[in-house]
Amino acid sequence: MESEKRKSSRENMVQKLYDTCKQIFANGKAGYVPPPHDIQRLTSLLDSLEPKDFKFTAPSLEFSSTNPPGTVEAPLVTYIKIHECNKFSIGIFCLPPSGVIPLHNHPGMTVFSKLLAGTMHATSYDWVHNHDHQANHYRGQQESRMRLAKVYVDADFTAPSKSSVLFPESGGNMHCFKALTPCILLDVLGPPYSEPEGRHCTYYQHYSYDHISFSDVNKEMKMKEDETRSYAWLEERKDEQFVVLGGTYDGPTIKL
Repeated sequence: MESEKRKSSRENMVQKLYDTCKQIFANGKAGYVPPPHDIQRLTSLLDSLEPKDFKFTAPSLEFSSTNPPGTVEAPLVTYIKIHECNKFSIGIFCLPPSGVIPLHNHPGMTVFSKLLAGTMHATSYDWVHNHDHQANHYRGQQESRMRLAKVYVDADFTAPSKSSVLFPESGGNMHCFKALTPCILLDVLGPPYSEPEGRHCTYYQHYSYDHISFSDVNKEMKMKEDETRSYAWLEERKDEQFVVLGGTYDGPTIKL
């Protein structure tokens, strides 16, 4: 009897995730950051999720998306939409080995991520706002759109790992991922991207801090050499296109 109760509880985990997101993101406005107790509630739930809750089985974890021999592009990533409305979205990225989600931002959004399976490298950044005048100075000399950003995360993660949260102005709002093994990444966005509402996804190219080396400006910034590894220059990429394959969600049905 107890085992049947536990099984029934696991079968309802996706519904519980939807219900929790619906409550937490009821505000639905850009820039909204849920209060600490709601953040804790959702991260605790995400931390308890497993691939089997979404009906991912061992064979399905070995998904592959390979490019023709001789090409150098990263293999395509698959995105499976579980739910999306104007207040929040829930989806899963399936990355084959070497699959990449390029560096991008989340304007006015709070994003919860949970690595359900695999090992990946994650890098994230936040803008260094108090050095905007230096960044403007560089843009003038380099004729670019470069801005200074501080590294928030630069590490490998292996499932099961703790869920992460990024905020509209902090927590690594701009991030990228590279799969080291087949990976399953769960994403909750509140609110989701929306072109009509001005929340479009912007992609960036990153450069090391030493990529621009004007001695007078470096002196202004008062940056020690060992600190430069914690900073990078980000340049908006107008031509970036992140193409994903559309996957079918075959997990438990959600009652809206």
